[in-house]
Amino acid sequence: MSAARHPRDQAVQSMFDRIAGRYDLLNRVISFRLDTWWRAQAIRTVLSAENPLVIDLGTGTGDLAFNAVKIANGRARIIGLDFSLQMVRLAQSKRAKAPHGSSTAFIQGSAMAAPLREAIFDGAMTAFVLRNVSELPLFFAEAYRVLKPRGKFVSLDMFPPTSGWFAKLYSIYFYRMMPWIGGLLSNDRQAYQYLSDSVRQFHSPETVATLISEAGFKELAIRKFLCGAVCMHVAVKPS
Repeated sequence: MSAARHPRDQAVQSMFDRIAGRYDLLNRVISFRLDTWWRAQAIRTVLSAENPLVIDLGTGTGDLAFNAVKIANGRARIIGLDFSLQMVRLAQSKRAKAPHGSSTAFIQGSAMAAPLREAIFDGAMTAFVLRNVSELPLFFAEAYRVLKPRGKFVSLDMFPPTSGWFAKLYSIYFYRMMPWIGGLLSNDRQAYQYLSDSVRQFHSPETVATLISEAGFKELAIRKFLCGAVCMHVAVKPS
């Protein structure tokens, strides 16, 4: 299913189509390259099976997928799924030059109605996607459906940090400066204002953990970075 299901999904899909060409650069600039380290933590967590088949939900331009096969030294196969056609096209264009790129494949589709058979993946991962999803319970239910028993789900996302001096500093940078920086580099301030607003308005990490548990996952854990500004949720589909 390539079409967005909901008016909000359609707007987000259109936005990512617009900024696809600058997406990787802006991720590095806005996060001071910390996003590469966070992604590596998620990848090493999800690659727990031998020669795993992993789905990357909301793959974007394929960064997470390409880093995963590189870290696995080619001993993993990654399927990237994204509803933005321009993002998927960019990911496909990067395959030839990426280390172990032949171990990746990319398809357009909605993670809330994944065009995939059930119980075929050893792992499911997603990075900085949850805030863009209109129906999180459905997203988590689909991740659960496509995983094998004992398959691992790993998610990275941004959250409003906990109170204190860092939260104040973060709010100045991320809510005020970042939309301006993103707009300057992408010529699309609206998109980066949306990014800022999506973090400010997002659920707490604990609420997201509850939604993951309600989808049927067990053994749930939360790992927090930068005083909770970025969190990694890890859970397992029971046998």
